[in-house]
Amino acid sequence: MVKLRMKRRKLSITTSSMSDIGFLLLIFIMLISLMNQRYEEKINYSESTVLERTQADSNFEIWVQKNGVISAEGETLDYVGLERAVVGAIAKNPSVRIHVIADKDTPYKHVNSVVSVLQSLQHRVVSFVVREK
Repeated sequence: MVKLRMKRRKLSITTSSMSDIGFLLLIFIMLISLMNQRYEEKINYSESTVLERTQADSNFEIWVQKNGVISAEGETLDYVGLERAVVGAIAKNPSVRIHVIADKDTPYKHVNSVVSVLQSLQHRVVSFVVREK
C-alpha cells in the first residue's frame, strides 16, 4: 500500500494591486473635490440686519469689485459678456436666482450698471449678497 502525500499549499492573498487601487481612489477623490470648488472674489461685504437665506445650488453669482471689474463663474466680463452669461444661466435653469455680490466700497454706478443689464433682460429674481451683522 502506497500512501500518497498531498502537499498543502498556503493560501495567500496578493496585495500588490491594493496600492494601485488606493492610489486610483485618491486621484478620484481629489478630482471630485476640485470640481465642487466655488469661485469667490476677495471683497468686503456690505452689512444688513434683515436677511433671507437662499439655496446655493441654484444661484448665479455676479461679482463687482471696487474698481468696477465684473466677473461671473471665474471669468472677467464686460456688459455684453455679462448679458450672455446671464442668458446662458437662465437657459439652463429658468428659476435661477441671480446674486450680485459687491464690495462695500464699490461706487454705486458700477452696481447700477449690473442692475441695468439685469433689468434689460427682465430677470426678476435678483439678490444682493451682504454679510450678517
